[in-house]
Amino acid sequence: MKSAGKQGGISLSGLIFTLAIIGFIGVLALKVVPTYSEYRAILNAVKTAKATGGTVREMQQSFDNSASVNYIDSVSGKDLIIAKEDNEMEISFAYSKKIPLFGPASLLLEYAGSTAKAGAPAAAKTD
Repeated sequence: MKSAGKQGGISLSGLIFTLAIIGFIGVLALKVVPTYSEYRAILNAVKTAKATGGTVREMQQSFDNSASVNYIDSVSGKDLIIAKEDNEMEISFAYSKKIPLFGPASLLLEYAGSTAKAGAPAAAKTD
C-alpha cells in the first residue's frame, strides 16, 4: 500500500501576498520606465546639440528642437551647462524627477549626464 504523502504548493494567503508584491513592482516599473526613456532622449539630444557645434545659443536651440520632437519636458536648452574643456565644448545637465506613489510616499530619481569624457555632471535641478 502507498502511504499518503504531504502535498506541496502555495497557500491562498501566500498566493495573494506574492501577487501583491508582483503588482507593486509592476506599477513601480510603469512609473519609472517613462522617466528613464526621457533621460535617454535627453542624452541623445545633448549629443546631437554638441555635434552641431557653433555658439552656445545654437547648441541650446538645437537641443530645444530635439526636445520638442522627443517630448522632453524636464530640461530645456537654458538648463544645459555648456562650457569649454580642453579646447572642446562640453554639455552637461542634471535634474530630478519626483514620482508620487501613494499617500505621502514618493520616489525621487536624480538624473545627470555630460558629453565630457570624465562625465562630470552639473548641479541638480529639482522638478
